[in-house]
Amino acid sequence: MAKSKANVEAQVQTLRRDLEEHSYRYHVLDQPIISDAQYDKLMRELEAIEAVHPELVRPDSPTQRVGAAPSASFAQVRHRVPMLSLGNVFDEAGFTDFDAKVKRHLGMPAEAIVTYAVEPKIDGLSIELVYHDGQLVQASTRGDGTTGEDVTLNARTIKAIPLRLREAYAGELEVRGEVYYPKARFAELNREREEAGEPTFANPRNAAAGALRQIDANVTAKRPLSALFYAVAEPSRMKPKTHVELTAWLAGLGLPIPKPTLCEGTEAVLAVYRDTIVKREGFPYEIDGLVVKVNDHGLQTDLGFVSRAPRWAIAFKLPAREEVTTVESIRVQVGRTGALTPVANLAPVQVGGVTVTSATLHNAEEIARKDVRAGDSVLVRRAGDVIPEVVQVILEKRPSHAVAFDFPTSCPSCGTTVVRDEGEVVWRCPNVVSCPAQVRERIRHWAGRRAMDIEGLGDKIVNALVDKKLVLDVADLYRLTLEQLTTLERFGDKSASNLLSAIAASREQPLARFIFALGVRHIGETVATRLAEHFRSVDAMLAATEESLDGVHGIGPELASAWVGHFAMTENRALVEKLRSVGVNPKPPVSTVVSAQLAGKAIVVTGTLSTMSRDEAHARIVAHGGRVASSVSKKTDYLVAGEAAGSKLAKAQELGVKVITEDDLLAMTREG
Repeated sequence: MAKSKANVEAQVQTLRRDLEEHSYRYHVLDQPIISDAQYDKLMRELEAIEAVHPELVRPDSPTQRVGAAPSASFAQVRHRVPMLSLGNVFDEAGFTDFDAKVKRHLGMPAEAIVTYAVEPKIDGLSIELVYHDGQLVQASTRGDGTTGEDVTLNARTIKAIPLRLREAYAGELEVRGEVYYPKARFAELNREREEAGEPTFANPRNAAAGALRQIDANVTAKRPLSALFYAVAEPSRMKPKTHVELTAWLAGLGLPIPKPTLCEGTEAVLAVYRDTIVKREGFPYEIDGLVVKVNDHGLQTDLGFVSRAPRWAIAFKLPAREEVTTVESIRVQVGRTGALTPVANLAPVQVGGVTVTSATLHNAEEIARKDVRAGDSVLVRRAGDVIPEVVQVILEKRPSHAVAFDFPTSCPSCGTTVVRDEGEVVWRCPNVVSCPAQVRERIRHWAGRRAMDIEGLGDKIVNALVDKKLVLDVADLYRLTLEQLTTLERFGDKSASNLLSAIAASREQPLARFIFALGVRHIGETVATRLAEHFRSVDAMLAATEESLDGVHGIGPELASAWVGHFAMTENRALVEKLRSVGVNPKPPVSTVVSAQLAGKAIVVTGTLSTMSRDEAHARIVAHGGRVASSVSKKTDYLVAGEAAGSKLAKAQELGVKVITEDDLLAMTREG
């Protein structure tokens, strides 16, 4: 039965009101309460109704505008050319329809081939830069598409944004792109905030928005923001005649770009889309889709615009990784360091193509801050191999029977009273030696692919070994016999022999894997590799002091203290000796030194280098026998000072450390 016009109008009003509220929460408050996929669904519903009832379309409808109103905290900037958003498609059929529409508007036959430029759709904060005669004079957010926020001072602190173009450009140039928070640094940020008891950010976009929209630019300067640029205000007026040529030209001006892929026709675009779904986690920034643009600027002009979006470009969205579901119950699990982590058991929900049934709630303070309760509707996020997490509770949907969660005062695994160190947010079970949950988790970590890589030692076998008390610590793995393993359920001679062979092979894993496998708090894979390069043997590893770790690149006081404190405990040092007694003999790292020109020299690199990245400079120093340090001290031999060197240069001058240039470093490490 067809709806009456009054019912349709009421539905439109409700959709508009809901979309405006969600847009405000997302763009202004940075506090979304629904997933992107749900927002897109509401928008598609409104667009469909307005398409059937064009008489209901109003200028202030969410379908006719972009983003949300700019914040009152910043001066407003009116964009000379509106910053429009893109239409969306959500599957391959949707893109095929878009391609067909492009051809119809251009008067092309259905079998014609359109050349597209395809780029990753960065999930960041849209920004416009204005350069006058090559000098950066203004930066603004998208805002509502017509008026944005003036964030010039903050943008000037972002190293990826050139303050002056590398090539001369007369007059004004308006460049558009995205400011983003690198994924690796975002994970570090949330971990640091969690350890400090501070609220974590929902996603990298929120972290980027929060950092760029700081009232104090000094705060922005401390955040590792980056940016990519992919458009100008009026591409048809530019000398480059295609989008691919335009991005190459922008790169020549010194602007970082997301390198586009040139695709001849629909099938080529779909191939890139499928490949991107598989490789999504490999991008250094979050992406939520692809941007597909008709490559030729002349054809872009012919296609023009419709409503709030160009006809010549589309956002080809990837499968959603945030969805809403219900918390069925909450349990607490015990990790290998004794940390008690609350976990939400969820009503099964598809997130990013994977069925999610549980999500981490991090710690007692976080579950209290978010006030997650059994029965709540929650927004859940999944990113690659990272365990899903509850982003926030949707309070509007809370049932009346939901009660606050009482965090346990004793270990769920062994019953020991839990403790919390001063300054920490994590409660721990102190029964390190015999808590079954901790023993299991330490063995799982030790056997993991990134640690000692013991193939075949899965969760069920670990549980059985611990339950039968055949293994009380990781060293006991190397004393297992065929007879013991074959007593386990569904474990025959062949599977037992294979597991014993895998355990034996792990005895000579590289030192870096051994260090990571030990599970020292705060010591991840990257730090383990640096420590292995520094120690080069187990004996040196056990003899380390905080002083001997001072200045090792990437090893600050907290990590040095964690390392030394770990081996100050008798049981941890005894475990290493026990491992050696059962034949575990990790291999030292392969030397990458090509000369001894910097042998014994401690070198700090600061500022921006012109011919190589900071990491390349570090690699060059190590390759020639030097040691990279992260801070300047009296033990520093050289400070390599690039452009905009700051406090480290001042400290070096104060201490009398020799300051050299990038050219000096190249001369000192020249081969032959």
